[in-house]
Amino acid sequence: MILKSEYIKVLCYTRTPQEDIIYAPRLAYSMHLAYSENGRDFQALNHNSGVLFAKATNHENGTLRAKSLKNPYLFRIADGKFGVVAVRTEADGQQDEESRGAVLFFTSGDLLQYQEIGLVDLKSGAYAQDVACEYDESSQAYVIRWSDGKGGSYQNKIQDLYDLAGAGTPEKAEAFTLEAVSADIEGIQPRNVIRVPRETAQRLVCRLTVPENVAIEVPDGIKAASAEDLKALKATAVYSDGTTAPKAVDWDTAAVRWDQAGTYRVKGRVRQEHYAFPIAPNRADPCITKWNGKYYFIATNDADGNRTLYIREAETISGLVQAGESLILDTQTYDHIKGLLWAPEFHIIEDRLYIFHAATTGEFFYEECHVMKLREGGDPTCAADWSMPRRVVRKDGTELCEAGKVISLDMTVIQVNGDCYAAWSERQFVPVDLGAWVYIAKLDPKEPWRLASDPVLLTKPDFGWANNHTFVDEGSFALIRDGRIFLTFSSAAVDATYCVGLLTADANADLLDPGSWTKGNYPLLTSRSVPGEYGPGHNSYITDDDGVTWNVYHARPGVEGPRGSGIRRVHFGMDGYPVLDLTEERDLNPALAEVSIEIIVQRD
Repeated sequence: MILKSEYIKVLCYTRTPQEDIIYAPRLAYSMHLAYSENGRDFQALNHNSGVLFAKATNHENGTLRAKSLKNPYLFRIADGKFGVVAVRTEADGQQDEESRGAVLFFTSGDLLQYQEIGLVDLKSGAYAQDVACEYDESSQAYVIRWSDGKGGSYQNKIQDLYDLAGAGTPEKAEAFTLEAVSADIEGIQPRNVIRVPRETAQRLVCRLTVPENVAIEVPDGIKAASAEDLKALKATAVYSDGTTAPKAVDWDTAAVRWDQAGTYRVKGRVRQEHYAFPIAPNRADPCITKWNGKYYFIATNDADGNRTLYIREAETISGLVQAGESLILDTQTYDHIKGLLWAPEFHIIEDRLYIFHAATTGEFFYEECHVMKLREGGDPTCAADWSMPRRVVRKDGTELCEAGKVISLDMTVIQVNGDCYAAWSERQFVPVDLGAWVYIAKLDPKEPWRLASDPVLLTKPDFGWANNHTFVDEGSFALIRDGRIFLTFSSAAVDATYCVGLLTADANADLLDPGSWTKGNYPLLTSRSVPGEYGPGHNSYITDDDGVTWNVYHARPGVEGPRGSGIRRVHFGMDGYPVLDLTEERDLNPALAEVSIEIIVQRD
């Protein structure tokens, strides 16, 4: 999408909630964005999903209290950034006692990443019902206009919005209205429109829309001595956001005389792997790795109530779809493994293959992270070649979590710059349910069932999309590219509201410092991302022999359907961020798949 106008109009809005499983209040009561080049026809961004959510607050006992927002107002700050004021509410949209006499203030440099500054004190005991804010150049102050829902309209002046207590006393004012906006967007509750410079808008639109293949480029000609020379040539797929991706081509060289000098025009077809969803019904939390020249697939087995783990083996990733399964762990072999075999992941650490998984020694409340090691020279499909599952412990050898009170699961491994880290999810149930939070610690690569540092909290489910139906952050997995770590994680209930969030960090940063990580305000993948796939989540990544990175995930074929595994290519869009919802038809336009090239065969 190449924007042409000098300024683009951007509309902020909220949505009317739908059925709870489809678009609940915690999703609808967030700021959404749409754009228009002509100022009339607005197109929703981010699949008509929210991009800015209010953070949860904390109860005294440590539990989270979910919040939502309504009536957001988007404006420019004097320092050049964007500002948003909104009325913070309870999760369901009702009045928030903690926000009485105050409005919520956010800032953003690009309308993609937002910082919640906090509640601006309006010096009033009334609940704000509506709010707007603009910078008044003449007084060099901001004017916050608001209404209390009882017919009263007020305004406060404040020199510095970052000084949350700096507003003057409210003055009675005329009721304010916003310019009416009409947009054909499902459920829209429009708010206000601002002008955004083309450069900022271009990045916003490219990041919040799915790119599509607009061209395929190959050289006009190539000198080649054999079919192998031509096979190594990749086509370049060009996308609507200006990004590109290399593509293998299957060339028809039957008419080429490789033993005779000459010039030939040959045709080819850009290769597109096809993975119909699901590739593995009743399999969730999938993971693929390559080990000793072969690919292996493992996943949670929903078909038998999570009581077994099976492995598939194949020469290629596509071969895993029809490959047979080999049992490598069940609940009958070991006394301490009684069930709930969840989220198995392959990880290669110092040239040894491990499986990290969760299991319980008895009841649900004893679910813990475990590690199995493949014996040297062992066959991954042979159960006898795997060690007994060993429980993950802290650096001093004590329990990672207090059994019966806190569960641990979904442990993954991050290896960067010679260091090894583990990230996992914990959920405290006793004395109160805190929800599932993701932690990180260094891992001992010699004994990867032992932490090498104390755990550090990375993320908890403080946004509405992460605490929808339940408070859960889990299922993290790292994708490292161009000096950055993209740590995706899954949130909300494991139903059609499940989704994938994102943490990013510089690969050279201190990963045990929470300040090194940036959490995205909105999820990368939801039930609105790909038609027919509901509750996508708990994904992992594998890069094949051609250098193509694949997202391996689970979703449901219907709102109430069983979980199944899927595979989709990861595209790296504007700014290098992973795009997880690039469907096959957008990845390669079938009308562009046929290409041709002139081959010059030279012989001595």
